[in-house]
Amino acid sequence: MRRVNGWLAIFWIAMIPISLMLGWLHSVAYVSALSLWALVSGHWSAWQAARVEVEQERELGAEKKHPVEKRVLEKVLEETELQATSAPDGGMPLGKG
Repeated sequence: MRRVNGWLAIFWIAMIPISLMLGWLHSVAYVSALSLWALVSGHWSAWQAARVEVEQERELGAEKKHPVEKRVLEKVLEETELQATSAPDGGMPLGKG
């Protein structure tokens, strides 16, 4: 859709001098068509923005339920074996006591 909207923007920019040279701006039908296009494209843009916002809110909710830190910890614990060892001097293991 970005490509289509980009080409349409270029088309309408190119139409400005053409419309002026051919006198189409004095035509009620032409100005009405431009107004309808502006209305439709404006609403289309607002709808697309709202869709993006809804998707972002959905992703944020999913992230709050299962944060990345928790997923990383679960993956590390899943792939790592932890075993208690004694300290080199025969005392308590580090981090205990």
